Amino acid sequence: MATPPSETISIDRAANCPCGSGKTFGECCAPVHAGARVAATAEELMRARFTAHVAHDFKFLHDTHRPTAGTPYVAEPGVPAMTWTKLVVHSHEGGGDGAKAFVDFSAYGTEEGVEKVLHEKAEFLRIDGRWLYNREARLGLAPFKSAAPKVGRNEPCPCGSGKKYKHCCLLKA
Repeated sequence: MATPPSETISIDRAANCPCGSGKTFGECCAPVHAGARVAATAEELMRARFTAHVAHDFKFLHDTHRPTAGTPYVAEPGVPAMTWTKLVVHSHEGGGDGAKAFVDFSAYGTEEGVEKVLHEKAEFLRIDGRWLYNREARLGLAPFKSAAPKVGRNEPCPCGSGKKYKHCCLLKA
């Protein structure tokens, strides 16, 4: 049975937090959701926002999204199609004393019985001491970067033919 958007899903404070931190919900995301403390890092806010998606706490999502933070929350009609199941944080860059940070993550969920994944690099800004989700910096996996050194046009071809690369395998690439 679907939950109306105005009703949050209760998460047991003693249960493992849905964000995957390994802590209980009561010691991880619950205090951030309740406003007892602010997220110390952009990654912590990312984890709290994922948990808010799981719990259907759309007001928290509204209040921690830079374009809508500080504006009145109005519940949208309808029920989300995605049921979020798992969060994997790949990296967290920046933050510290800075005002901008990035979190690269994969959020897993099911929609109509099919598992889906959202891979995103998200930008967070610290405004007045609070981290806010600002925007999607990249959707999808990071671009592939080859670890092998680039072969110059006039260098010997790595295939071992004895020809210059530009007269051999460059034409086939």
